[in-house]
Amino acid sequence: QVQLVESGGGLVQPGGSLRLSCAASGSIFSIYAMGWYRQAPGKKRELVAAVTSGGRTNYADSVNGRFTIFRDEGKNTMYLQMNSLKPEDTAVYYCNLGQTRSGSYYPDDYWGQGTQVTVSS
Repeated sequence: QVQLVESGGGLVQPGGSLRLSCAASGSIFSIYAMGWYRQAPGKKRELVAAVTSGGRTNYADSVNGRFTIFRDEGKNTMYLQMNSLKPEDTAVYYCNLGQTRSGSYYPDDYWGQGTQVTVSS
Protein backbone atom coordinates (compact mmCIF):
# COMPACT_ATOMS: atom_id res chain seq x y z
CA GLN A 1 0.00 0.00 0.00
CA VAL A 2 1.42 3.34 -1.06
CA GLN A 3 1.69 6.12 1.51
CA LEU A 4 2.76 9.69 0.78
CA VAL A 5 3.57 12.17 3.54
CA GLU A 6 4.19 15.84 2.79
CA SER A 7 6.03 18.25 5.03
CA GLY A 8 7.75 21.62 4.90
CA GLY A 9 4.83 24.00 4.56
CA GLY A 10 4.44 27.14 6.61
CA LEU A 11 4.15 30.90 6.64
CA VAL A 12 6.69 32.88 4.63
CA GLN A 13 7.00 36.49 3.51
CA PRO A 14 6.78 37.44 -0.16
CA GLY A 15 10.12 36.84 -1.83
CA GLY A 16 11.00 34.09 0.61
CA SER A 17 11.68 30.40 0.07
CA LEU A 18 10.36 27.06 1.27
CA ARG A 19 11.22 23.45 0.48
CA LEU A 20 8.43 20.89 0.52
CA SER A 21 9.11 17.19 0.95
CA CYS A 22 7.06 14.16 -0.02
CA ALA A 23 8.19 10.88 1.50
CA ALA A 24 6.91 7.70 -0.16
CA SER A 25 6.61 4.27 1.36
CA GLY A 26 5.16 0.99 0.23
CA SER A 27 6.27 1.31 -3.39
CA ILE A 28 9.28 0.98 -5.62
CA PHE A 29 9.85 4.70 -5.69
CA SER A 30 12.22 4.87 -8.63
CA ILE A 31 9.78 3.45 -11.19
CA TYR A 32 7.11 6.07 -10.63
CA ALA A 33 6.54 9.55 -11.87
CA MET A 34 5.55 12.13 -9.29
CA GLY A 35 3.91 15.48 -9.21
CA TRP A 36 3.13 18.44 -6.96
CA TYR A 37 -0.32 20.01 -7.07
CA ARG A 38 -1.84 22.89 -5.20
CA GLN A 39 -5.33 24.03 -4.35
CA ALA A 40 -6.22 27.51 -3.21
CA PRO A 41 -9.56 28.30 -1.54
CA GLY A 42 -12.36 28.35 -4.08
CA LYS A 43 -10.11 27.12 -6.89
CA LYS A 44 -9.52 23.82 -8.63
CA ARG A 45 -6.51 21.71 -7.83
CA GLU A 46 -3.77 22.47 -10.35
CA LEU A 47 -0.54 20.78 -11.35
CA VAL A 48 2.49 22.79 -10.26
CA ALA A 49 5.39 20.55 -11.27
CA ALA A 50 6.09 16.95 -12.19
CA VAL A 51 9.05 14.65 -12.67
CA THR A 52 9.06 11.36 -14.54
CA SER A 53 10.91 8.20 -13.57
CA GLY A 54 13.53 9.23 -16.14
CA GLY A 55 14.00 12.64 -14.56
CA ARG A 56 12.10 14.72 -17.12
CA THR A 57 10.47 17.73 -15.45
CA ASN A 58 7.69 20.12 -16.36
CA TYR A 59 6.29 23.19 -14.61
CA ALA A 60 3.23 25.35 -14.66
CA ASP A 61 3.90 28.68 -16.35
CA SER A 62 3.12 30.50 -13.10
CA VAL A 63 6.03 28.86 -11.25
CA ASN A 64 8.53 28.20 -14.02
CA GLY A 65 11.89 29.68 -13.07
CA ARG A 66 10.95 29.97 -9.39
CA PHE A 67 10.19 26.38 -8.37
CA THR A 68 12.34 23.28 -8.80
CA ILE A 69 11.16 19.70 -8.47
CA PHE A 70 13.65 16.95 -7.75
CA ARG A 71 13.80 13.51 -6.17
CA ASP A 72 16.22 11.59 -3.97
CA GLU A 73 15.91 7.91 -4.87
CA GLY A 74 17.94 6.79 -1.87
CA LYS A 75 15.50 8.50 0.50
CA ASN A 76 12.31 7.70 -1.46
CA THR A 77 11.56 11.39 -1.25
CA MET A 78 10.51 14.05 -3.71
CA TYR A 79 11.06 17.76 -3.10
CA LEU A 80 9.73 21.08 -4.31
CA GLN A 81 12.10 23.99 -3.82
CA MET A 82 10.07 27.19 -3.96
CA ASN A 83 11.87 30.52 -4.34
CA SER A 84 10.67 34.08 -4.86
CA LEU A 85 7.32 33.17 -3.36
CA LYS A 86 4.31 35.35 -4.07
CA PRO A 87 1.01 35.74 -2.22
CA GLU A 88 -0.71 33.95 -5.10
CA ASP A 89 1.33 30.84 -4.31
CA THR A 90 -0.71 30.47 -1.12
CA ALA A 91 -2.46 27.09 -1.21
CA VAL A 92 -2.49 23.58 0.15
CA TYR A 93 0.18 21.61 -1.69
CA TYR A 94 -0.27 17.90 -2.41
CA CYS A 95 2.07 15.31 -3.84
CA ASN A 96 0.91 12.62 -6.21
CA LEU A 97 2.47 9.35 -7.25
CA GLY A 98 1.76 8.60 -10.89
CA GLN A 99 3.06 6.90 -13.99
CA THR A 100 5.44 7.63 -16.80
CA ARG A 101 3.88 7.07 -20.20
CA SER A 102 5.67 7.97 -23.43
CA GLY A 103 8.12 10.01 -21.41
CA SER A 104 5.48 12.12 -19.70
CA TYR A 105 3.92 12.21 -16.24
CA TYR A 106 0.36 10.96 -15.72
CA PRO A 107 -1.27 11.19 -12.28
CA ASP A 108 -2.51 8.15 -10.43
CA ASP A 109 -4.82 7.94 -7.46
CA TYR A 110 -2.19 8.18 -4.73
CA TRP A 111 -2.18 11.44 -2.79
CA GLY A 112 -0.60 12.82 0.32
CA GLN A 113 -2.56 14.64 3.00
CA GLY A 114 -1.39 18.09 1.90
CA THR A 115 0.70 20.81 3.50
CA GLN A 116 -0.34 24.45 3.83
CA VAL A 117 1.82 27.16 2.29
CA THR A 118 0.93 30.75 3.15
CA VAL A 119 2.78 33.67 1.60
CA SER A 120 1.99 36.87 3.42
CA SER A 121 3.65 39.89 4.99
